[in-house]
Amino acid sequence: MNIGLYFGSFNPVHCGHLIIANHILNESSLTKIWFIVSPQNPFKQGGSLLNEYDRLHLLKLATEDDPRIKISDIEFTLPRPSFTSTTLSHLQEKHPDAQFSIIMGSDSFQNLHKWHNYEYIVKNYPIFVYRRMGFEVENHTRSQLNLVDAPLLQISATQVRQLIKAGKSIRYLVPDKVRDEIEKYNYYK
Repeated sequence: MNIGLYFGSFNPVHCGHLIIANHILNESSLTKIWFIVSPQNPFKQGGSLLNEYDRLHLLKLATEDDPRIKISDIEFTLPRPSFTSTTLSHLQEKHPDAQFSIIMGSDSFQNLHKWHNYEYIVKNYPIFVYRRMGFEVENHTRSQLNLVDAPLLQISATQVRQLIKAGKSIRYLVPDKVRDEIEKYNYYK
């Protein structure tokens, strides 16, 4: 099975994440995408993070009707902070027949050389990179690169959280089920 791994905090998941996943599934040889919820990204402050189990739940709500997508909590059981190389090794052990690829935006790709054990990642895993406005794709790491021209949406989880704090609508930025859950439990207020 050819599986794309889409790592992130997903704080919260928004329509931009889902559109990218759908586009890559439609336009590549990947048969599944696994969203890997990172409980603690080593490059981000943990203060504004919603609890990882709540973020996992929101992702499951957003994707429950799409059998091509799986939501994974694999990093919840691994040492923190979460390092992609560690997660990949663990996944490869558990699923030796799977062919894994990584999905990331060009903003993350330009910092790949700063990742823990990045040499292992670029040597062993193809990377699907979708363009983000203002971040050119230059392959200085000699990665097995697949450039994806996914629809560009200027949506960020930070923007969604700011709108929630300001008491403004997030309709159309997140799936309705996600919005309903955020409002029901007063997340990000």
